[in-house]
Amino acid sequence: MDDSVYALGMSRARARVRPEAAADEYLPGATPALLKALHLMTRDGALNADARRKLKQVNHLLRLLKPALDDILARHPEPVVIDCGAGKAYLGLLLAQLVIEPAQRGSVIGLESRKELVDRARVIAAEAKLPRAHLVLGSVEHALVPERVHLVTALHACDTATDDALALALEVGADHVALVPCCQAEVARQLGEREGPRDALVSILGAHALHRRELGSHLTNVIRALVLEAHGYQVTVTELTGWEHSLKNELILGRRVHRENAAARQRLDALVAATGVEPKILRLLK
Repeated sequence: MDDSVYALGMSRARARVRPEAAADEYLPGATPALLKALHLMTRDGALNADARRKLKQVNHLLRLLKPALDDILARHPEPVVIDCGAGKAYLGLLLAQLVIEPAQRGSVIGLESRKELVDRARVIAAEAKLPRAHLVLGSVEHALVPERVHLVTALHACDTATDDALALALEVGADHVALVPCCQAEVARQLGEREGPRDALVSILGAHALHRRELGSHLTNVIRALVLEAHGYQVTVTELTGWEHSLKNELILGRRVHRENAAARQRLDALVAATGVEPKILRLLK
């Protein structure tokens, strides 16, 4: 990439948006009060660089989720959305305000293991009058959720937390899945281990630590996509936002169309056999 293009992209991403121009940066229906409470907007109504970056990611994800949201609202009287690893609940609360509350149907359940974040998000939801947004304290892996869930999301769930979200989606048979993985270190560690069978080419590709991290991250998400396909999902993998807003911007979208896919299962088994890795999602599915 040309240095001038990179510098221009970074300067735009870091630019502060003045209050009078801030409305152009958020989706119609989002209130400044909620954005300020989520610290996605400053007290004076401006957007600083960090807030703008986060808001860009959430807004774009909501746009990409629109077909899934339209589908579950059309087919189910009370659609249930589970937001795994909700964090500060940017995604869940904006989804509730922009989609679920206007429809007056359904609910958004945010799962988060840090009590201080859950307590704060509950206060924000109450102040924003979002009764259909629920914050639940606890881990995704051990969460008690409704028997029928229609959409499972995970925005930047770190390392194997994305696998927990994926396993939950498969367990409840979610109609749609949207995963934005964050750091992925587990498979890179496994690639660095000397034990176990492994294709010689894979060993060459992961001979250096930097390459193992990159290969491990890529391999992790390829396996996740194949797991979804093997369980009958039609999968799309795309960018969430431009590189200037986040380096962790891979988005895995799944829409369930079959009960299973034997060909995808064979590809998954072949890949795992060749690489000798076993990420958490495979252990959970056992």
